[in-house]
Amino acid sequence: MLSGLQHFSFCRRQWALIHLEQLWAENLRTTEGSLLHEKAHEAGGEKRGDLLILRDLRIFSATLGVSGACDVVEFYADEAGVPLAGREGHWRPYPVEYKRGRAKENDADRLQLCGQALCLEEMLGCPIAAGALFYGETRRREEVLFTPELRAQVKAMLQEMHGYAQRGYTPKVKPGRFCNACSLKELCLPALLRKPSARAYIQQALQEEVAPK
Repeated sequence: MLSGLQHFSFCRRQWALIHLEQLWAENLRTTEGSLLHEKAHEAGGEKRGDLLILRDLRIFSATLGVSGACDVVEFYADEAGVPLAGREGHWRPYPVEYKRGRAKENDADRLQLCGQALCLEEMLGCPIAAGALFYGETRRREEVLFTPELRAQVKAMLQEMHGYAQRGYTPKVKPGRFCNACSLKELCLPALLRKPSARAYIQQALQEEVAPK
C-alpha cells in the first residue's frame, strides 16, 4: 500500500507490524488523522471554474508495485496538461494530502505525497512537478517539490519494502523517543528490543563457564 511509505519512513518495524503482520491500534493521533481523512473524502468531486477537484482518487503503479488513494487531486485547466475522460480541455494534476498536526522535520509525509505523484504520472502520462500537504492543526498548506532526490528516495524505499514483504520479515529497530508517539507501542514492546536475545545470553554464559578461573 502506498500509505506504507509514511509508516516505513517513520519506522521500518512499525511498517512491518501494520502491513505484514496486520496489527493496528488506535491512539489520539490516529483517530484525529482518520477523522481528517474522512472529511477530505466525503464530498466527492466538484468543479469551480478552471479548477476540478477529485477526492478519494484511486491510484496505482504497475512499475513500482504499489496502489492507494489520493485524499484530493486538484486539476487546473492548462493547455500543457492532459485530457480527462468526460471533461473538455486539458488539465494539470496537483495532488493534495491531508495530515493532522503540523509540518514535520522529517520527510515521511513528503515521501508519501511524492509516491502519489509517481503513480499519477504513470497513470496519466504527464509530469507532475509539485503537490501540497495540508495540516489540520495549522490549517496551512506546505508545497512539496518532487525533486530527483525525493523521487529516488521513494523508489529506493519501495524496493526495500518489497524485499521485506517477499521475505515476510519484520525488522528490529533501535528504540528511541519516537516510540512514544507510535500507536503500536504496546504491541511492538520496544523495551524488550533493548534486552539481549536468548542466543546471546547462552553464548555469554558458555564463555564465562569455559573462561579460566
